[in-house]
Amino acid sequence: MSPKPIRKAVFPVAGLGTRFLPATKVVPKELLPVVDRPLIQYAVDEAREAGIEQMIFVTGRGKSGIVEHFDIAFELEQTMSERGKDLSVLECTRATPGDVIAVRQQVPLGLGHAIWCARAIVGDEPFAIFLPDELMVAREGGSGCMKQMVEAYNDVGGNLISVLEVPMAQVSSYGVIDPGASHGALTEVKGLVEKPPVAEAPSNKIVSGRYILQPEVMRVLEHQGKGAGGEIQLTDAMAKMIGQQPFHAVTFDGARYDCGSKVGFVEATLAIALARPDMGDAVRAIALDLLK
Repeated sequence: MSPKPIRKAVFPVAGLGTRFLPATKVVPKELLPVVDRPLIQYAVDEAREAGIEQMIFVTGRGKSGIVEHFDIAFELEQTMSERGKDLSVLECTRATPGDVIAVRQQVPLGLGHAIWCARAIVGDEPFAIFLPDELMVAREGGSGCMKQMVEAYNDVGGNLISVLEVPMAQVSSYGVIDPGASHGALTEVKGLVEKPPVAEAPSNKIVSGRYILQPEVMRVLEHQGKGAGGEIQLTDAMAKMIGQQPFHAVTFDGARYDCGSKVGFVEATLAIALARPDMGDAVRAIALDLLK
């Protein structure tokens, strides 16, 4: 029996973006552009590529611009049309009616709580989670992270998380899996450890901001107390599901940029600009000149 399809995705976007102040005082961090697309657009494009139909944004105060980004800007489009401008650049920002839903996380109680806020919309279906700070870029000619995960999910069902391999010296900054048997890019998950000391880390495979979870996780989150940092942690809820349902990790074949940090954001911007046919050569020349 095939697993239920992944039709819905949750995007927790209620954070304050304090690392990027003052830029994020008014503009949501998720709308900061990497070249000419905001972070949230990259995540939604990745979801659409994977066949996901409904985008659920868990927002907070001052984050309405994220939903508006996927609305039709009538005045803008009319003006562009009258001036003979190409409207195709806006196609990716147009959502089918009913395919973008916003719910409010009124109190910042952690990632687990943000996901729980979407429980009524998720219902009894498996769903994906995207952390837009983690910009996942497919290799040339390859598929995106979530599409790779959905293909694995169709084979094994259950719960999946994306992972990347990092040098062991870096594992204490991330959530790390305790791995079981591996088959290609797929690894059984026996446990999850949040930011372990290097000497105690069970592997160098870090959790990297993409998840496919069964709806039972909502029931776990509903009764879960606060964990690390005084917040309701998604990692704690997922750990309780290991052994109850199939749980695997998919090693992403592509590049990951940590756009939650300023350096990572600059790295992502430079990498994507260099890969663009319309600007790559010019940006490379600028970079080389600046490095002189």
